[in-house]
Amino acid sequence: MRPLGNTLITGGASGLGAATALAVAAEGGRPIILDRRHPGNDMPFEQVDLADREAVERAVRRVGVEHGRIDALVNAAGTDACGTLTDVSAEDWERVVQVNLLGTVSVTRAALPHLRASQGTVVNCASTLGLRALSDATAYCASKFGVVGFTRALAAELAGQVGVTLLIPGGMSTSFFDGRPEQYKPGPDAKLNAPEDVARTVLFALRQPPGCEVREMVVCPSQETSWP
Repeated sequence: MRPLGNTLITGGASGLGAATALAVAAEGGRPIILDRRHPGNDMPFEQVDLADREAVERAVRRVGVEHGRIDALVNAAGTDACGTLTDVSAEDWERVVQVNLLGTVSVTRAALPHLRASQGTVVNCASTLGLRALSDATAYCASKFGVVGFTRALAAELAGQVGVTLLIPGGMSTSFFDGRPEQYKPGPDAKLNAPEDVARTVLFALRQPPGCEVREMVVCPSQETSWP
């Protein structure tokens, strides 16, 4: 079983990222958080906007200098802008793609030399909406379909060098839905997964020894409406 070591986690201040950080720490690893907001604990933290590629590159360089190595990367950060294509502003629409897709790419690119050196693992968080499209979700679907394609291609590119896992979660009970119009929030009877449960599946992928890969995982509530 692979030790967790220094695990870089985007979006580690909330939701799945925060749950993964706590799970990594509980299993003896060292979570290192990249986020716009402070996680509210004493975990190593770099404040960065994932939509800013140069800032991402600087943050990952600082992690390498301060912590010496990166053993794993979990790209869990995500944002959304609900509404029809004509109702969502171009700026808000593009930011979803910048954070969810291009941010994932930027962090992965910057961390890759470290991950090659450690024979580490990348877990990229997509969504069931990266496989099934819904109305009023063009930005989110575009970004998460992109994460699916990027991660599958990356797995082929890095085979034998770095482990690559595609995580496809369904709905989770997190602050992700806060601040939305009521029509875009889960209904009162919605069955959502606890992020802690999904985080345990992330650790399962990270724990696999070099050469043994969990390529893809779908982890969703049993009554997930967007699966299959």
